[in-house]
Order: sequence, then C-alpha cells, then structure tokens
Amino acid sequence: MADIAKSASGGGGEHDGESRRDFLFLAAGAMGAVGAAAVVWPLIDSLNPAADVLALASTEVDLSPVEVGQAITVTWRGKPVFIRHRTEQEIEQARSVPLDELVDPATDESRVIEAPWLVMVGICTHLGCVPLGQKPSEPKGDFGGWFCPCHGSHYDTSGRIRKGPAPLNLVVPEYAFDDETTITIG
Repeated sequence: MADIAKSASGGGGEHDGESRRDFLFLAAGAMGAVGAAAVVWPLIDSLNPAADVLALASTEVDLSPVEVGQAITVTWRGKPVFIRHRTEQEIEQARSVPLDELVDPATDESRVIEAPWLVMVGICTHLGCVPLGQKPSEPKGDFGGWFCPCHGSHYDTSGRIRKGPAPLNLVVPEYAFDDETTITIG
C-alpha cells in the first residue's frame, strides 16, 4: 500500500519534497532580490543631478564689455563668480607680495591664466559669505581686493587671504579662454 501512495504522489518520497522546498526558497529569494532592486533603483537614480543642473555645468562669459578696472559677477553652478579686469597697478601690487606674508601662499601667476583677468568663486572661505568689493562703491578691504564684513576677512587684488579668519584664498574655478574676449567656466 505504501508503494501505491508513493506512485500516486509522483514517487521520490522525502528527498523529492526537499528539492521542491529548496526550489521554492530559491524562487522566493530571487523575487525578493528583484523587488528590493525595484525599490532601491529609483532612490539611487534620484541622487543624479537634474537636467537643469547639468546645463549649468559650464558658463560662457563675454569679457569684451568689461573695461580695465571693472568687475562683473556671473553665476556658475549656483555660485557667484567674480571676474575682475585688473589694472596694471593691481597686478603689480599682487605680484609684489612676499609669499611668506600669506596665510595660504600662492603666487599671482598661479591664480590667473591671462594677467589682467582674475576669475574666482566669490564665496568667503571662512563661513561661505559673499565678500564685498565687486562694485566701485563697496569696501575693498585693507589690501584693495575684497572684504567680507561678516567676520572681517580681507583679500588682496589676487583674491588671496591677507587678514581675518578665512583659512584659504578665494577659489579659482576651472576656466579657459575660448578667444581673446570669451571664457568658459567649468
């Protein structure tokens, strides 16, 4: 009678039940993994930059209207970028500073591509304020560059920190001259 029950149930006995159970465990585990991936992927994909942010990855700036001694501010990646067409006096003043007097030593030549043009991210390296000095009416600090009124950081005509709590010079973004009067930032 036991033989008849075995043949009616498909024959394999106890070993056959284990293989079916193993298959069900594997199938359930695979479905769980696919389900977890389906939930996690949109979350990970949402961390990618949006199309409008990618469009701001680089900014082209026409420098032709900027006169010697003038400064403009453009926006790049949501940050202000200071561009100053420096005078010969400002360039000479920046280059005459001994490096041992600087908190964050850097030569003026290492901070510019073409001498009259200084391009920097206009965010104070202390607490992220926007320094004054872009407009003729704004204070330029003790060194003729920029002044952050929040905590008193003074930058020179090369954007280097000279006095105050800021630990680093104003950041020079990656940029290149496309021609004599156009630059691309980023």
